[in-house]
Amino acid sequence: MPGITTLFKGESEQAAPESDKLLDLFRNRAELKKAFAALRDEKYQLQDRVKQHQGATARVQQKLNHLENLLLDPEWVHNVVVFYQLRRLGMRCQKRLAQFAEQLKQQREKRAHAKLIDAWDAEKNADAERIQRDLGDRRMRMQLLEDQLQSERHRLATMNGISKLLHGSELEGKIADIELLIAKAQKKENALLAQFDQIHDRQPPEPPGIDTATKRSINFMVLAFAQQMYLHYAEDDLASLAREASQKSVGAINYGSKKDCDRILRLIEKRGIEPADGDAFADEIQARARKIGEGATFRNDDDAVPVPASVATVFQFGSNGLIRTTDVNLLGENYFEISKVLSR
Repeated sequence: MPGITTLFKGESEQAAPESDKLLDLFRNRAELKKAFAALRDEKYQLQDRVKQHQGATARVQQKLNHLENLLLDPEWVHNVVVFYQLRRLGMRCQKRLAQFAEQLKQQREKRAHAKLIDAWDAEKNADAERIQRDLGDRRMRMQLLEDQLQSERHRLATMNGISKLLHGSELEGKIADIELLIAKAQKKENALLAQFDQIHDRQPPEPPGIDTATKRSINFMVLAFAQQMYLHYAEDDLASLAREASQKSVGAINYGSKKDCDRILRLIEKRGIEPADGDAFADEIQARARKIGEGATFRNDDDAVPVPASVATVFQFGSNGLIRTTDVNLLGENYFEISKVLSR
């Protein structure tokens, strides 16, 4: 019997490692299938990206071929030059308007933050002064208690035998009460000093951002600046031509013969120098912004961008004080990409 038991036991021990190997084989097979599926998905994603890049490259090549054909065509080559000069003019106006809007926004944010910091400083200083006054009062009272304690201790020390026997216990109790008051006063002073340190370590508030009213004010100024640029280029219709060039593709607009194209190029060069910013310029922008704000309406109370139709009047200020108006919906027609730079 022992021999038979040992025989079966040996067979069982041999079967166990083979079973473990079989389990490991199944696990490895499952892991390989997962890895294969992941690689297959990655392959499909890469193929999609390659197709997208190929499509983008084909579109760019198509545009280049179209541009090359236009440049080779003597009837269109001058139109191409005008088109890109007008687009350059539009991009320059967009950049200037974006810079003006960003500077104005930063200026208002700094002003709001400075106002918040001033209020924070005033509150911090008031709290610190209150703690200092409280500390001064408590230190004065503590000095009186210490003087009283020293006096009572001296009195106890100088008592004769009979007086000490009769009044010593009472005086010792009084001394203990004074010592307790001094300990409480010291504890309160330490708490006040901790509060003073906390006040000193306060961190200034983060910039609060700007409210709806301020955003509206900024947008009125941006619209006024856009109107100023429009008026500078409106006389020769360059503003609308630049807007059209920024919205359409080359070859979609025919500006006429070489003579017509040369005339437009001369106008661009003539109007290329914009009026310099100065006090008079700033005053006119502010006056125009006030006029825009008077007629502006909003769809909701928390909207910062006005309804385009309500700000479609361009104001031109004459040297004699007269104001001329022109109906041009700069916001609705998105002149100089103005919708991108307005505060919302």
